[in-house]
Amino acid sequence: MVLLFSACSTKEVYKPTQLGSDWNKDKDSKFMIEDTASNVALLEDSKVLTAKGIIPLDINSSYRLISQSDGWIISGSTDGNVSLVSTKDTTVKKSINLKKTVAGASVQGGELAVVFADNEIALYDLNTKAILFKEQGGKYVAADSRIVNPLFMDGLVLFATLDGKVIFVNDAEKKRLRTVIVSSEDNFNNVISLDVIQNRIIATTSYSILSIAQKEIRAKYEIRNIVHDKNTLYIATKQGEIISLTPNLQVISKIKFPFAHFYGMINDGNKLYILEKEGYMIVVDKKSFDYSVHEVDFDSDGFIFMGNKKFFINDTTISVE
Repeated sequence: MVLLFSACSTKEVYKPTQLGSDWNKDKDSKFMIEDTASNVALLEDSKVLTAKGIIPLDINSSYRLISQSDGWIISGSTDGNVSLVSTKDTTVKKSINLKKTVAGASVQGGELAVVFADNEIALYDLNTKAILFKEQGGKYVAADSRIVNPLFMDGLVLFATLDGKVIFVNDAEKKRLRTVIVSSEDNFNNVISLDVIQNRIIATTSYSILSIAQKEIRAKYEIRNIVHDKNTLYIATKQGEIISLTPNLQVISKIKFPFAHFYGMINDGNKLYILEKEGYMIVVDKKSFDYSVHEVDFDSDGFIFMGNKKFFINDTTISVE
């Protein structure tokens, strides 16, 4: 199949109607981000950046960084060798050979939960290396890089699959209890966020949000970023919208920034801080949805990681405080 694209003489970009003062809270981070995973980033010297800072451990150059979970940094090779290094004592290590590429992984106690790159899900005993549970997932064509690691919760293991589902597994009995479809698009339909708000499980793909309690509620949005506090969800969409929602997915407030391309969003205190591709920091009041726009200096071509009230992009750190 050949894809043809028509040439455009102009490209629409976001242009704020009013600017506040420059956002002079950027600085050289003195390191370069080489890759990112769901909650960690790999630096050019093979050290690991977490939401709380840099962990001075060396990731094998042939391994891909997968996640930080339950006090471990997890990485793996394409042929299935998985390494776990303790964040408290980097001399403490564990390893397991799973024989195929791991897309996402989490640890709780002595158990390792895995989503493989072929969409198979599994649970392993880290001490005996035994398989405790395994099930093959559905086929998919392509996945968004924002792969969600399995979530251990109240005796359950929630697996966010690469074809847009959440699978509930009873951790004690090692049995699948339920499979819920978040969305069913053909491409880039993997779950990109999975969390619990007000006793509701909130799962999203790039196309949809699902809220699960006694009943399932869905809403269709093309999602770039999602954050939350105790009572409210905040999403940034591909159409340049910032929207606040209840856990039942009812719209509270909405604002649109025409042609905006959002890189990331941080929820801090009473404000949302949204980094926009053309070099702007948009600051939105979560209650009133009043906002201000500020110019900020950064190179938009590269990896971005968010943590500890900061955006890390390439070799620049941008603070929201």
